[in-house]
Amino acid sequence: MVMFMPAGFARHKEVKPDKILFIPHDNRPISDKQTAEVVQKLGYEVVVPPDNLLGNRENLGNPDALWTWIHANAKDAKAAVISSDSLVYGSLVGSRKHNYNKGEVLERASRFRQFRKENPKLPLYVFGSIMRTPRSGEASGHEEPKYYRSYGGDIFRYTVLSDKEEVEGLSRRETKEKAFLQELIPKKDLADWLGRRGKNYAVNEELIKLTRGNVFDYLVLGRDDNAPYCQTHMESRHLSESGKDLGKARFQTMAGIDEMAMLLMARAVNNLRRDVPFVYTRYNWGRGPNTVPAYSDEKINISIQDAIIAAGGMPVTSPARADLVLMVNTNPNGKTYEANARSNDGSEREGTKYFADLVSDYVGKGYPVGIADIAFANGADNALMEQLKKRKLLFKIRAYSGWNTPTNSSGFVIGEGMLVRNMKKDDVDALLLTRYLDDWGYQANVRNTIARQLTWLRGEGVYGSLDAKREAVSLRTQTMMKRFATENLPPFPSLEEIYVYFPWNRLFESDVQHQVYKEIHFFKK
Repeated sequence: MVMFMPAGFARHKEVKPDKILFIPHDNRPISDKQTAEVVQKLGYEVVVPPDNLLGNRENLGNPDALWTWIHANAKDAKAAVISSDSLVYGSLVGSRKHNYNKGEVLERASRFRQFRKENPKLPLYVFGSIMRTPRSGEASGHEEPKYYRSYGGDIFRYTVLSDKEEVEGLSRRETKEKAFLQELIPKKDLADWLGRRGKNYAVNEELIKLTRGNVFDYLVLGRDDNAPYCQTHMESRHLSESGKDLGKARFQTMAGIDEMAMLLMARAVNNLRRDVPFVYTRYNWGRGPNTVPAYSDEKINISIQDAIIAAGGMPVTSPARADLVLMVNTNPNGKTYEANARSNDGSEREGTKYFADLVSDYVGKGYPVGIADIAFANGADNALMEQLKKRKLLFKIRAYSGWNTPTNSSGFVIGEGMLVRNMKKDDVDALLLTRYLDDWGYQANVRNTIARQLTWLRGEGVYGSLDAKREAVSLRTQTMMKRFATENLPPFPSLEEIYVYFPWNRLFESDVQHQVYKEIHFFKK
């Protein structure tokens, strides 16, 4: 068992902190310890399964062992935030690659009924995924079955046409294209992919029934990487219809998935505190709220409104009333670029100064500002960060996120931004440092440099599988991150030691640790 506990907490004290049970959908730092750390800083005991039970890229996780673990650790918990993917398939990646039959996965889902009987008063907040539809084999990151590398683009296009056919119908040309793709994609591969999705859909239907039966206090199903037309969008439409009688206070489908744990952790804390935070949202000029960001199937304002509700908050129309002023950095043209694009070189772009002026104005008025940095996916907007640095705003805002897909980033900062108002300034700064090192330093800058230098290092290893180069990459990345911190961040004592690891053996995500992590104590048994 792993417990994230407040610094200096003595186990012999009579007054124990409230305990929150947390099962993430895998062991990536952002999914697991970085989410737990936010709540831990409020003084809660966040109890998380050991790494060997959680899934990663290679190990799909151990659902039966996780069920044993949750029964053993539920006693005295004040709330539980649970990934249904972990308890049904082992992990998020497990939901895409498992070989369990339909009976097995439905039986695991049904175990929630017994868990509720044994823990009738435990608030239970559950998040699950509607399987993603990557645009190509490359976009899948090798987290789909092997055939997706060859036929991923064709499968994606086939589902685009299937979804569109249901919603608005197809042209004659599109009908022929769909028939051609149906012949092109090997039937056994398409049957395997759609068959696994069918099991996922059946599980999600069961989870909705469990919510209707008061087994869960709240359920959210996240649309993993998707598009305006695709299989994920199609399934979400049907599941939303299936659960519409529950209302958004009990059930939602939402764009995104990796941010759901942070949103539900915020919901758990807000409910424990009997608190409903008010959130005011302000966008950059241009398309702003009408932006349909990359990896999503809907306008960003819809995703943000849903995320506020999921976290237990309420949207408001005045910043003066808000507990969180959420500022959303979108591109005026409504497009989302990738953080490794040449345009993300730090040069001022259209909308940069306007948005930075807005931040300056709101911070100057004393508003609690959080920034969802979504002009680029998978990393920070370097031009914006340069403006924030120049104006000495980096540690005057209260929360920031720009680490992955736009909805991942906006959802994470909503959850964290609701909670930081109850924290000490040092703890808020520590959380900001983690995001700046990861989202700005690594994702938007150092990662690109390291990727170009991989061929310089000895041994076998590529971007998606570092293998023999893994240790050398860690050391080289640490050197670059220390240089980045020196050039861009104030001289916090916690920046004297920076370590970088690659827990999933690839460059896409890293575990950037600075001295602040010494505040977290791990207890295993």
